[in-house]
Amino acid sequence: MRSTMMDVPLMVSSILRHAALYHGDTEIVSRTVEGPLHRTTYAKTWKRSQQLANALAALGLGRGDRVGTLAWNGYRHLEIYYGASGAGHVCHTINPRLFPDQIAYIINHAGDRVLFVELSFVDLLESIADRLTGVEAIVVMTDAAHMPASRRLPALLCYEDLLAAQPDRFDWLQLDENEAAAMCYTSGTTGDPKGVLYSHRSIVLHAMAVCMPDVFALGAGSVAMPVVPMFHVNAWGLPYAAALVGAKLVLPGSKLDGASLHELIIAEEVSFTAGVPTIWMALLDWVAANDVSFGSLKRVAVGGSACPPAMFARFRDHGVEVLHAWGMTETSPVGLANSPKPNRPTRRPDEEVALSTKQGRPLFGMEFRVVGADGTEIAHDGVAFGNMQVRGPWVAAGYFGDERAAVHATPGWFETGDVVTMDADGYVQIVDRSKDVIKSGGEWISSIDLENIAIAHPAVQEAAVVAHPDERWSERPLLVVVRRPGSALTEREILAHYEGKVARWWIPDHAIFVDELPHTATGKLLKARIREIYSKPSPV
Repeated sequence: MRSTMMDVPLMVSSILRHAALYHGDTEIVSRTVEGPLHRTTYAKTWKRSQQLANALAALGLGRGDRVGTLAWNGYRHLEIYYGASGAGHVCHTINPRLFPDQIAYIINHAGDRVLFVELSFVDLLESIADRLTGVEAIVVMTDAAHMPASRRLPALLCYEDLLAAQPDRFDWLQLDENEAAAMCYTSGTTGDPKGVLYSHRSIVLHAMAVCMPDVFALGAGSVAMPVVPMFHVNAWGLPYAAALVGAKLVLPGSKLDGASLHELIIAEEVSFTAGVPTIWMALLDWVAANDVSFGSLKRVAVGGSACPPAMFARFRDHGVEVLHAWGMTETSPVGLANSPKPNRPTRRPDEEVALSTKQGRPLFGMEFRVVGADGTEIAHDGVAFGNMQVRGPWVAAGYFGDERAAVHATPGWFETGDVVTMDADGYVQIVDRSKDVIKSGGEWISSIDLENIAIAHPAVQEAAVVAHPDERWSERPLLVVVRRPGSALTEREILAHYEGKVARWWIPDHAIFVDELPHTATGKLLKARIREIYSKPSPV
């Protein structure tokens, strides 16, 4: 028997329509590449998104065509998010921090017909212009006064002129909610990057889920500032989630240094923000150096890589709550969020810290399991560990251009590549990436745990732990450290810092000091490169 409920599809355009109708005067504030802050509203964004949709139709785009973007977090990028998807196209956000060869590969593999490019990235696009075989138009996201000249790119179009020529009403297509609306490629640390297509349905469901109180806790009274880039997994869904509840949106553009972020937090009364640990470490250092507060900031979401316990403590000292979260490009991305459960026994402060540093509990809609080497589920006791698998309505079942390729060893489950524990309350803790775990004398050592201990030392700016070949034990942990400016930290001092914190056989045999560590395009430590550099039999 069918229900008597209306069959109304979940559409990305409906999110912005709702925001325009019922939160129309709520502000969207952006830093611009041109210089000044830009202020608009959801009502104005709704109209300009329709102008953009008409412009794409005038350029000859059809249903399912890909629209590429090379852009920061800003109001024009937000208009493309909604205008392209609502018109039946696929908004393909491209990470400009990737290598040029990877960017060219991604644009061609995706089949982007039109590219929207920020002024910051015109030179980058020029460097690969001769390899962009399918691109028919390039639109620079600026006004006529700031249009650049280009010798290598075909006739560039001006974003503001393009919109000005179009009406602000568009008849949104009646789409199947399972049609693709957005696209993002994995960072491609091994092999070529792979494209993940997000549906209208998956985006809306994900946006609803992350607004929940135990996740980002967003509402109409929130002021949300996604520092995580809009070119990285849709800024963790925040451009959709903020509009869904009518929250004020603050978009920081290209200025992600501590001073610039703090200025926006104070001036715009930001209450919630989200980003990767490297960004927050720099912000915390700037706040400490200038002896200032975080003003109205209440909550910071940390993801992308494990949040060190020391970072939790530093934010807590400022009265800011840290929400640890986990996700992947293939999971839209948020799948786990760490909010406390009520009515649990009182814990010691160190136990509370240990719990808060776990990746969190599954969001509704996401199903997780942890399996051993034989494929059977392990005990949820917080001790036994195994490989994490996940499934749900915003988890990828395949990749663009290779939809039938197995993304899972077990049918119906996505293999995350994380080695984890899960306790009886559902809290998941990542022990390591399966490719980063250190196996010494037949026993596993967590590189993440060792890195967190190192980062807690006041003289350490950043640290990585990788497996190093060892004739006796097969592998031993090697610590690679970036000292804080002015520090004279020695190898003996940093290794002594581990005493009493882990088993003695876990303690690295050696520490190496370097000026900087390599990172992926999304800010994570590039462990593969670090292992490659230090793969010689003797580290010293």
